[in-house]
Amino acid sequence: MTDSLARRCLAGDPRAVARLISLLEDGDRDAYGVLAALKERAGMAQIIGITGPPGAGKSTLTDKMIAEFRARGLTVGVIAVDPSSPFSGGAILGDRLRMQGHATDPGVFIRSLASRGRLGGLSKATAFATRALEAAGYDIVIVETVGVGQSEIDIVKVADTVVLIAVPGLGDDIQAIKAGIMEIGDVFVVNKADRDGADRVVREIRAMLETQAMLQKGRAVAAGPDTLAARNAEILHHGLADMRAETPQPDGERVDLPPVIKTVAETGEGVPELCAEILSRFAADKASGALDERRHKAIVAQLKDLVGWQVAEYFAERERDGRVEALARAVQHRTLDIYSAARELFSALVKGEEP
Repeated sequence: MTDSLARRCLAGDPRAVARLISLLEDGDRDAYGVLAALKERAGMAQIIGITGPPGAGKSTLTDKMIAEFRARGLTVGVIAVDPSSPFSGGAILGDRLRMQGHATDPGVFIRSLASRGRLGGLSKATAFATRALEAAGYDIVIVETVGVGQSEIDIVKVADTVVLIAVPGLGDDIQAIKAGIMEIGDVFVVNKADRDGADRVVREIRAMLETQAMLQKGRAVAAGPDTLAARNAEILHHGLADMRAETPQPDGERVDLPPVIKTVAETGEGVPELCAEILSRFAADKASGALDERRHKAIVAQLKDLVGWQVAEYFAERERDGRVEALARAVQHRTLDIYSAARELFSALVKGEEP
C-alpha cells in the first residue's frame, strides 16, 4: 500500500493525494511511511498562509487568488482548516464550499481539514498535508487557517509567505490582529476595502508596523514614550507614506515594512496586485537565501511539535500504568514534588523503559 500510494501521489493522482491526507489526518502510521517516500519533493512548492479574524473574507479571497494563480499558469493546492463539528469531530466545510467554482479544474486541489479543537489556527495534519500536495507537483499550496485572534500563529511554522487579513468595522479597529500575530505577517491585506473606514485601517496597520520596526531597532527607547506616541498620532492622521516623504529616517536608514494592500474579494479588486506581491517576495527571498533560513526555522519548530505529540501519545497510552499511578500518588501525598516526578517519567521514556 505504501509504495503504490507514494507512486500515485508522485504521479499527481488527486485521489491518491486525498487518500493520503485522510490517513494522515487519522494518524495512520502507514501514512508516515508514504511521506518518507515523498521526501525528495519537499520544498518544491510555494506555501502561502492566509490568516486573519473570523469574517475577514479569507475563503472568498482565497477563491479569487486561485483564479489569479491559474491565469498565470500555476497549479494550486488548497488546505482549508475549518472549525470542528462538536458532534462528529469533522470539518464543517464552510470554507471549501466557497471555492466550488474550481472543483472541475484539474489544476486545482481543495481539501478541508478539521481543526479538531487544536489551538493555533491549524490542525495537527496541516504540515503533513502540504507535503503531500508538494509531492503531487502543485506549484502553489495555500493554507487557509481557521479564524484567529491575537496569538494563533502556528501558520508561521508552515508557510513561506504569511498573508494577514483585516477588515474595517471590527469594533476596536485592528484590535483583533494586534500583539503577537502582527509580527508574523509578510503581506497585510485590508479586505472589504469598499467599506467606510478602510483607509483608516490601512493607516493603523502601517503605524503599528512602523512602531514595531522602531522598537526592534531600539529607537523607541531613545526617542522616549512621548515622542513615540506623538509620531504614531501623526502617522494615523497623515498616513505613513506622507510621513516618510516629510521626515528622513534616523541614521539615514530606510525602514522596509511589509506592504499593506487593499482588496475587495467579492469583485476581485486588488487580487492581481496581491498575488504579484506574494510571488515577487518569494522570488526575492529565494534569491537572497532568506527562504532557506525561514524554512529551516519552520522545520525546527515542526520537529519540536512532533516530539511533543509523540511524548503526549506515549503517556496517554500508559495513563493507567503502574509507574505513572505510583508517581501521581507520591505527588498527591507530598512525598515527591511534581517536577521531579515528571523528570523521572521523561527519563524512563528516553531510556526506553516500560512503566
